[in-house]
Amino acid sequence: MFSAFLIKYGEIGIKGRNRHIFEDALMDSIRFSLSKVPGDFDVTKEQGRIYVKYSSDFDYDSSVAALKKVFGITSFCPVVISEDKSWDVITKASGDYIEEVYPDRNFSFKAFARRADKKYPKHSMEIAAEIGEYLLKRFPELSVDVHHPDVSFNIEIRECAYIYSIEIPGPGGMPIGTNGTATLLLSGGIDSPVAGYMIARRGVNINAVYFDAPPYTSERARQKVLDLAKIISAWCGPIELHIINFTDIQLAIFEHCPHDELTIIMRRYMMRIAEKIAWDEHRMGLITGESIGQVASQTMQSLRATNAVCHIPVYRPLIGFDKNDIIEIAEKIGTFETSILPYEDCCTIFVDRHPVTKPNVHGIEKSEHHLKGIIEDLVEEALRTQKVVVCE
Repeated sequence: MFSAFLIKYGEIGIKGRNRHIFEDALMDSIRFSLSKVPGDFDVTKEQGRIYVKYSSDFDYDSSVAALKKVFGITSFCPVVISEDKSWDVITKASGDYIEEVYPDRNFSFKAFARRADKKYPKHSMEIAAEIGEYLLKRFPELSVDVHHPDVSFNIEIRECAYIYSIEIPGPGGMPIGTNGTATLLLSGGIDSPVAGYMIARRGVNINAVYFDAPPYTSERARQKVLDLAKIISAWCGPIELHIINFTDIQLAIFEHCPHDELTIIMRRYMMRIAEKIAWDEHRMGLITGESIGQVASQTMQSLRATNAVCHIPVYRPLIGFDKNDIIEIAEKIGTFETSILPYEDCCTIFVDRHPVTKPNVHGIEKSEHHLKGIIEDLVEEALRTQKVVVCE
């Protein structure tokens, strides 16, 4: 019976003179998300409201699933539209709505009305009171509770009459692309996909870098990362994944540097390479899934040593999260089951049994000096031979 969705948003509404920029970005995100769902639709902005209107039959469940993943939507409501605003038509449409949507009508309700069309002969309070009276007469099993109703029944009088009562939660956040761009260091673990999701939720458009290490990592490990990128693209939009062959760089570090510093030095070169990709694509920062103290490379001293090679901001949205907090989000966004597949990434292959946990930046730089004249060409070759895959 529904023919449209009313889209509700939060932070966008307080953006003042720039509000229209965020609204337009949200509408673009909605169009993209629904482009894969059967049905002809139109996304419109009318008097401070955003609607998705369908001109023919559509897949309701698929549409709801798509809208639930659009950042910027706080909630959305399936709507019945009556182009005829005559009072008899509106009251009957309201009763028909209750009859079809709620087969079991033993609940309390409160009627709300909003009259955007100021020429309409009835005021908002009058509309709400008379609709409530009509529904009670038509369905005696209903009851009114003005303080804590089970159902909030809404009518908005605009160029048409809009009737709705169901409110479906969205993901919140800001529309993709309204807050800049950044590059995600994406591994096959639990943390980095969650970090990408959280930064994208604030309106940041992301691409990603994955460090491959054949033959020490398998094709299945690479496919795991591609699958993760595809899963988070359902939230973030298409993700351009840069696949870097890191094997020769790792071997050079393994051969010339102290083994207890391998993880930190490899991490520093990953950051350098990711930063180069970010610079080339005019992106404004790097994103990692690091959390303080989770592993040896994520102590405060290790993070300081890693940060020392970066000249653009590094965003770590999980920095204060417990592992259980991260797992909860991973399960919510659908990445957890893929992340725990037992295919090793390159970080876990060259790990010393007793890695340094409190590295000194000067000492790390001194160890890296042994790579001078060797590592530069390897980094250039890794960048030159990178593969780029668009995941969506």
